[in-house]
Amino acid sequence: MDLPLELELRAERRRLIATLDQLPDAVFESGLTLCTEWSPRDVLGHLIAVDSVAASYLPYGPFFHSANRKQVERARRLPRSRLMAQARIWANHPSLTSRIGAVITLGDLAVHHQDIVRGLGLSRDIPDAVPTYILWDGALLSLSTNLRILRYRVEPTDGYPAIGARSPLMPTVHGTREALGLWLAGRDAVADDLDFT
Repeated sequence: MDLPLELELRAERRRLIATLDQLPDAVFESGLTLCTEWSPRDVLGHLIAVDSVAASYLPYGPFFHSANRKQVERARRLPRSRLMAQARIWANHPSLTSRIGAVITLGDLAVHHQDIVRGLGLSRDIPDAVPTYILWDGALLSLSTNLRILRYRVEPTDGYPAIGARSPLMPTVHGTREALGLWLAGRDAVADDLDFT
């Protein structure tokens, strides 16, 4: 029996596919996303490959950026129809590693879904639980990249507890869980949605 988190992972994958299905070919192939070097198809190729941690990442050791580039290069060789067919299987049958690490994989998925939606100037209804996973994923990414989570007190404006100590030496950033998570993950394009004090 699937756990609720696994069901949410599958549901968010299906929501991503619904977003991608509505894109014209030119936008799917080369549209802008908040992952500035990746198109929507590149984001999808990366997400599908993440399902196979052993094959996608272990050969590259700590050089996960190299692994990500290879994932995208492989996906670029596939026609859209074949990539989307793989995506439909991926959506309904998450790997064991993705199910075990569903908190992380769901956050990564939701961040990348928003990369596409926001990058293309679209909007979508986000189920209430999903922004929390975006926030958590952004906080984790921040620890390994920009350290914003250690340099700012993060105060969500949509009913989630603040992260970080209250201190006159530490600036505070306010915003929705979704915008804060994206900003923590390094998506500077969302900074206009935040309030810095």
